[in-house]
Amino acid sequence: MSYAGFWRRFGAFWLDVVVFMPVGIFAIWFWGQTQAAQTIWLLPGAAIGVWFHVYLVKRYGGTPGKLMLGLRILKVDGSPVGYKEAMLRYSPLFALALLASVAFALASWNLSEAEYLGLGWKERQARLTEMTPPWYRPVFALEQIWIWSEFLVMMTNKKRRAIHDFLAGTVVVNISSEPAVELAVPRG
Repeated sequence: MSYAGFWRRFGAFWLDVVVFMPVGIFAIWFWGQTQAAQTIWLLPGAAIGVWFHVYLVKRYGGTPGKLMLGLRILKVDGSPVGYKEAMLRYSPLFALALLASVAFALASWNLSEAEYLGLGWKERQARLTEMTPPWYRPVFALEQIWIWSEFLVMMTNKKRRAIHDFLAGTVVVNISSEPAVELAVPRG
């Protein structure tokens, strides 16, 4: 197996951020429509995260960013990833992100509808952060530690496995030396 290098995986991460951006923009817009939006978005937001990081990984062998860069997620023995491995890869980030979302939903109920809607996006985020339960700050810190330690661990081993790869028994491999772009070439 040809293991994916750090920079290619790092690039795939940022491509996924770009692909996911419309969902994030919609969520930010929706949160500005009503105080209840933070709570209403919990289930759809979690489902979209599972679809993106679990279903797509199981079905196609990677997230869109990985697929665009010609990478695939496999089990360490080279076999395809199943739902178990895909969920194990995503579970730490899922749990931390869900806890953070719950903290913001709880915080939103500590504001009146008028105050919530009267604040601009930036001011609303700052106010909600002030109003989160005390356990939010350690959750946020753990989420940041998790994300950055993933990159650190990936840089320090030969197979460029991140912590979630060790947890799930997976590796990320190159399936081609060029990004995966399929062109329809007429034959004739």
